[in-house]
Amino acid sequence: MTYELAQVNISRLKYPLDAPELKDFVDGLDHVNAVADAAEGFVWRLEGEGGDATDVVVFDDEWIIVNMSVWRDAEALDAFMYAGRHRELMARRREWFEHVKEAMTTLWWVPAGERPTVKDAEERLTHLREHGPTPYAFTLRTHFAPGAS
Repeated sequence: MTYELAQVNISRLKYPLDAPELKDFVDGLDHVNAVADAAEGFVWRLEGEGGDATDVVVFDDEWIIVNMSVWRDAEALDAFMYAGRHRELMARRREWFEHVKEAMTTLWWVPAGERPTVKDAEERLTHLREHGPTPYAFTLRTHFAPGAS
């Protein structure tokens, strides 16, 4: 069986999305999403009604925004995350998002062609928080091979 890498990351907003403090972040979303869509190894990303996922509610908390995508492998995801405009926006995340001590990002393997749901993402992130990295939910630093159990 062939697998693809699903990832979710969530962030707790410091301000409402339409606040002037978040203007640079919001203005950068379309560009970053377009770069992701064109990136080598990109497969899919979660989109809400506005073309991004800022209107998708996770953990029943409207102050949390979600980004969920599927990639060919960890190397493709890593190459996108730490380059260009995405890297620039990540460097400013403390301006826009609350500092949270619990895990806010997790990865897991899905069968090729399968698209994860928000419920899947919540379950995987909760599992990582409770058990640390396992084949069910892991991190870029501690990841497992596809199909590991």
